[in-house]
Amino acid sequence: MKLHTIKYMFLSLCAATMFVACDDDDALETVETSCTDGIMNGTETGVDCGGTSCAPCEEGGGEMMVTPPDFSGTYAQVDFMGRPGINTVLSIPDFKDAYNQAVPSTIAEFYQKDFENRLEGLHDVYAELLGLDPEDVNYQPNILGDILNGPDKDGFTDNIVSAEVLTTVLANDVLEVAPDLPTTYFNGGSGAPNFEGAIGFTGRTPQDDVIDVSLILLFGGGDGARFNGQEVEGVGTFPRLVSDGVAITANPTDTFPYLGSPE
Repeated sequence: MKLHTIKYMFLSLCAATMFVACDDDDALETVETSCTDGIMNGTETGVDCGGTSCAPCEEGGGEMMVTPPDFSGTYAQVDFMGRPGINTVLSIPDFKDAYNQAVPSTIAEFYQKDFENRLEGLHDVYAELLGLDPEDVNYQPNILGDILNGPDKDGFTDNIVSAEVLTTVLANDVLEVAPDLPTTYFNGGSGAPNFEGAIGFTGRTPQDDVIDVSLILLFGGGDGARFNGQEVEGVGTFPRLVSDGVAITANPTDTFPYLGSPE
């Protein structure tokens, strides 16, 4: 019995020694973090920076390891979005992909009529919902008359922006910039009915509510509020189509990157 006991004790001692040896080997393979060796090692997230021991990479503690961009494969433009909301509202699935991959200088030529048909079709839908004859509910010339056609006369009614004129401008979904005018998506000037001094499509600022402006141009008519959820005697309640109902609450700065303080 004593002989067996001694044998088992000896085997247990050998096994324990082997485990200790493995632990020692693992310890020898551990790479220590060095913040001055010019190599990304240990817990570093960049060369001699980041991790638990070195200074953060963005604070001058070294160079961040940046993976080069991979340009292999096939890429396609998925949306223009020069004027947010225009492509979304006026494009249809049948030509959306082709439209988004078109050359900007050719867009209006190929897609203006599709945009115009879509615009008039939306008005037909709203007419049917209101129980009206679609022939009686069409796009109305909007507040951009002087801006798009020139200020020869005062008032939008003298410089009519027809559905064809508007969709020709909007189909070319590129944001214009006017170097000699104030930058704005739209400024109504004196407001309805003549909109004296109004300017638009001269660029955009972080404060511009471009979605509301775009909807007003499409559905606002001559006073900018044609479809604004109002009650119309003998007809019912018009849909509210001149706003997305989301106000701009941020306070962006006037310098790049234009980020305001958290609210």
